[in-house]
Amino acid sequence: MELIPLHKRVIGLDVHQAQITACALIEGEGGAALIERRTFKTFQRNLRQLARWCLEHRAEVVVMESTGIYWKSAHAALEAVGLNCLVVNAHHVKNVPGRKTDVCDAEWLATLARAGLLKPSFVPPERLRRLRLVSRQRQKLAGMLAAEKNRLGKVLADAGVRLGVVVSDLNGKSARAMIAALIAGATPEEALRHADRRLKAPREEIAAALDGEISAEHTFVLSTILAHIDFLEQSIRAFDAHLVAGLNLPEEKNALALLQTIPGIDRIGAAMLLVEIGTNMALFAGSDHLASWAGMCPGNNKSAGKRKRERQRKGNSYVRRLLCEFAQAARKTQSLFQAKHRAVAIRRGFKRAIMACAHKMLRIIWAMLLRKQPYRDATVDYEALSVRRNAPRWIRALKRFGYLPASAATR
Repeated sequence: MELIPLHKRVIGLDVHQAQITACALIEGEGGAALIERRTFKTFQRNLRQLARWCLEHRAEVVVMESTGIYWKSAHAALEAVGLNCLVVNAHHVKNVPGRKTDVCDAEWLATLARAGLLKPSFVPPERLRRLRLVSRQRQKLAGMLAAEKNRLGKVLADAGVRLGVVVSDLNGKSARAMIAALIAGATPEEALRHADRRLKAPREEIAAALDGEISAEHTFVLSTILAHIDFLEQSIRAFDAHLVAGLNLPEEKNALALLQTIPGIDRIGAAMLLVEIGTNMALFAGSDHLASWAGMCPGNNKSAGKRKRERQRKGNSYVRRLLCEFAQAARKTQSLFQAKHRAVAIRRGFKRAIMACAHKMLRIIWAMLLRKQPYRDATVDYEALSVRRNAPRWIRALKRFGYLPASAATR
């Protein structure tokens, strides 16, 4: 089968960790394609040579697969000199059965790109790509912090201290103060003095939970864990400040404000999601395309009129993690996400209900950012809610200006 060429000068790149195999397809006289192959290393000076080589061939399109993280430096080098560089999904460009070499892969990429058969993947602007490093490292730090908090409870339980039974958060102010007192050598009665009065558990139970056998090794490990928890919390605060400060363009600030109108999304969560999906929703053909890119929609496996069970498709794992966290928080609010979760959880279970809520939330986010409109929940009467919230303030103002007697009761 002959492929009709749409581009006359195309270069395909097969990117690996140590080298890049390049294949240039240049249309010659009579329409015949001339092939030229080169191999470059992946050091920065070699990437600059690759960019110059592509410019010498006046490439209309340069195409590469999204292989791990190795494509990023090559893409940046080609983007810096103004080349039209496409990053495509490796699953969509699998070669025909037969020979499998780097040269064949690069030539196959160039052949498909020359015929216009490749669909480019979403690559955010350079600013957002740099902020992605901050956002993703912040997620790693949050996971490390959760692991250290869990480890703190295990070490305390190993020492016979069952503080996690009587307090809801071992990292709370009262719990941290009591743990620090135990590490310093205080008795359970002395450590109990640091307990907050608002703790619901009886003082006798808290004292019994603090009674354990803390050895020198327990003290050493607990001190190290607490110091690491403090360090991680300080680091996360620094990452949050850097991330929010980096989103300083007017459209980014507006998008941050819009995302925070959705139940379950706070400022940091909105910033972390924004650096992953960007602000320009016109790059996605529709909300279903955005959901497919993020791996939030179910697979499509239908044959003979029957829909077969399909696994969740692969996508952006960072976006999926954020949306699942948002859905976990939104299902506890008086919103349509709560009703959605309850309806799906009865039939499909808790986890699938969370994924359904996250999928719905992502489609709503696409519409909001495209239309630049805040979120309005169909289950909430905003006018009545506004009256309930503002009525006390209005009545106080009427009293202050003499329109109501000072003894009038506020309902």
